[in-house]
Amino acid sequence: MVKRQRIAVVGAGISGLASAWLLSRQHDVTLFEAGAYLGGHTNTVEVALEGKSHPVDTGFLVFNEKTYPNLIAMFALLGVDSVETEMSFAVSLENPDLEWAGSNLATVFGQKRNLVRRKFWAMLSDILRFNRESSAWLATHPDNRRSLRDFLSAGRYSSAFSDWYLLPMAAAIWSCPTGQMLDMPLATFIRFCQNHGLLQVFDRPMWRTVKGGGREYVRKIAAELDANGAIIRLACPVSAVTREAEGLRVVRAAGSEHFDQVVMACHSDQALAILGFTASDAQREVLSAIRYQPNRAVLHTDRVLLPRDEKLWSAWNYFAGKGEPGDQPVGVSYLINKLQPLPFKTPVVVTLNPAREPDPAKVLAEFDYAHPIFDGPAIAAQQKLAGVQGENGIWLAGAWGSYGFHEDGLKSALRVVNGMGVSAPWQGVAEVLRETESA
Repeated sequence: MVKRQRIAVVGAGISGLASAWLLSRQHDVTLFEAGAYLGGHTNTVEVALEGKSHPVDTGFLVFNEKTYPNLIAMFALLGVDSVETEMSFAVSLENPDLEWAGSNLATVFGQKRNLVRRKFWAMLSDILRFNRESSAWLATHPDNRRSLRDFLSAGRYSSAFSDWYLLPMAAAIWSCPTGQMLDMPLATFIRFCQNHGLLQVFDRPMWRTVKGGGREYVRKIAAELDANGAIIRLACPVSAVTREAEGLRVVRAAGSEHFDQVVMACHSDQALAILGFTASDAQREVLSAIRYQPNRAVLHTDRVLLPRDEKLWSAWNYFAGKGEPGDQPVGVSYLINKLQPLPFKTPVVVTLNPAREPDPAKVLAEFDYAHPIFDGPAIAAQQKLAGVQGENGIWLAGAWGSYGFHEDGLKSALRVVNGMGVSAPWQGVAEVLRETESA
């Protein structure tokens, strides 16, 4: 029997929600959230257009049946419904004037001039070569620290492949500048692409989105927390966590509370700032190595941030303005109509770091998000994370401990609660448990 404890969970994204919910089944839990809503990157808003209103997700959007086994198991347990979606991808450049999308041959050659562009054919050839060579390289160098930049240079991959395909795709996936992507350790990049079917032309995983928006699963977890007697404190930023003779004290503007253990389920940089020297030296070393990139997300209906040719409109739409590669403004627009079953004909778009500003009259909302930067020091720090858990009663959870996605945040929560002697109901399923224990 696990001794009942008072546990604080700081941060109410997927990692914090899952940690708080699972721990509250056996412990007294208080969940602290600095913002005004539960969910963190799961941020569903109501959009009114064409005389209708419908929920729209602005952060977490999709998952698949192959690489999100724990999320799917959790959704099944909670009764969260989902529908099929697509993950099409388009690129629009101003220098050179280039547009293409990967949905089919008609969109690949949506610009007829692509048929006679030698660089475009070189890009297509290099896509197939990269898929083949990168998989072979990983098989013999699973722990190598070589960067993506070094691999592309040594392999003499064309600039068209990098600038017109690989870096735009990576920037769309990880929500970060293309220059940062080049510094990502190659093994990490390839492993992610393999797991998500990005290195194959056929038999890619089927993607899904939550019916009614991600807020549906958040509401169900909130109801579970309430039923378990957990306390939820919204708009309640934690300023510090300090040590006591027995346990820890969580400090906030309205006072402080004593807890036996604390789960820091916020961003790594936020956890470091809150903990200070309450964290062990090893914990601070891990947290300080994993940095975050701020990202501005604009929800709007301006088609100027989509490909000029409507036939090329895709779920993910990368745009680069005028300038030399590496210097031009870039942004990624997610066409929500392609990703979620919306009742609108008007395009509903979430643009991350707009390369050009949408018409202010067509802007519906703006949000400030942040995403982890996965460079060499960050990947090295991730390997040390398991060894620092529970030191001084402090546990660390967050998607930053792996690839930065929803499944990663949930897996981090499972590792924390397992370390405290608590398991999720679905962890009896062998294949899910194996996935949980893998990187």
